Amino acid sequence: MILNHMVELQTPHLDAVFHALSDPTRRAMLHRLTIGEHSVSDLATPFRMSLAGASKHIKVLESAGLVRRRIEGRTHLCQLEAARLAEAQQWLSTYEKFWSARLDDLEAILREEDASIAGKPATPPLSNKVGE
Repeated sequence: MILNHMVELQTPHLDAVFHALSDPTRRAMLHRLTIGEHSVSDLATPFRMSLAGASKHIKVLESAGLVRRRIEGRTHLCQLEAARLAEAQQWLSTYEKFWSARLDDLEAILREEDASIAGKPATPPLSNKVGE
């Protein structure tokens, strides 16, 4: 079951998403798109880059399935497509569960250590596990 789950998450789509997110300019552009549609010019402005430079970044975001571009006359408008981000979040959630379990283990060890120092029985750890 776990092997099948990992195989499903090892897709070219996921690789493209993480590649697109690896650049701070593209992450900032995506962030701006969370508040609504923007033109390529709007997306380029904060970075003082040419429209051609911004367009290259947007093409990477488009090929990752993170952005959809539509054309109105001479204006290219970009819109966030969040479905691929959900796939990346699903992949990352595996590691969130891993770290939650490790932190629960650490908490239990520290409670036992504190209890042994104080000469009291250890109190049960609080559960931080995802999904509980």
